[in-house]
Amino acid sequence: MEEQLRVGLIGAGPWASSVHAPGIAEHPGTRLTTVWARRRDAAEELAGRYGAEVADDPDRLIDQVDVVAVAVPPSVQADIALRAAQAGKHVLLEKPLAGTVDDARRLAGTITDNDLASLVMLTLRFSPEVIDWLAEVGCMGGWTGGSAQWLSGALLGGAYSGSQWRHDQGALFDVGPHAFDLLDAALGPIEDVLAAHKTDNDLWHLILGHANGVTSTVTMSMHLPMRPTIVDLAVYGEHGHNTLGGRKTSSQQAYAAMLDTFVEMVRSGQHTHACDAQRGLHLQHILDQALRKLA
Repeated sequence: MEEQLRVGLIGAGPWASSVHAPGIAEHPGTRLTTVWARRRDAAEELAGRYGAEVADDPDRLIDQVDVVAVAVPPSVQADIALRAAQAGKHVLLEKPLAGTVDDARRLAGTITDNDLASLVMLTLRFSPEVIDWLAEVGCMGGWTGGSAQWLSGALLGGAYSGSQWRHDQGALFDVGPHAFDLLDAALGPIEDVLAAHKTDNDLWHLILGHANGVTSTVTMSMHLPMRPTIVDLAVYGEHGHNTLGGRKTSSQQAYAAMLDTFVEMVRSGQHTHACDAQRGLHLQHILDQALRKLA
């Protein structure tokens, strides 16, 4: 077996603890070697579970690893991931890439210029049921529209309810990238946000314009008492109505599949992928358009 990639994890919150850390530690191609978090006690607790070290600051972590996995708010990620890319480290990135398009462009550009492997945590894209559905709708073609609904109470209670950036930026920045990515992959590139409306309880309604005149709609919120979360995605056109079925793959399973791809990217030297940092930049433009349309 080739030597495992040394991975440093930035962040020790719920997603880092439940998905990133165990996924990296259990994958045969990676080894969790170092953790850094703003709260040192949280970093120590998480690192201790997997025999990893705790870095005194992000730059020391970057110096010690081959790969930097980031699980912090977008505005924080933009700075730390940029420093990792400038140091020549491959990166596993959260969505969205950054708080602004300029920061996302700077990060994606540095990753490309340094020929680094990157993947954005669009974990649904690594689920077999989603891969099969996208292949099916891609082969059929003839779609004229689509819709996505993503409704949850994640910010009303539970592991992520204390996440300030999610409260500040809402469903648009947290679940929006997933919805936009899947509609874009199914129907063609999203070129414009035609309309956007947001209610006081963070319920978003958007109309998206795709290439070739196709349109789609997105409805999403993380402040509705939905148990379980509702995630519906469909396309329609000359072949009727085709719906993505319910999720069968857990986040942990999808993350493991994503790591399979990432390790192969690093080993092979093929550093581009449909879910890499350039994809993240494309999604950042859509987020920016939505905010501008709302304004």
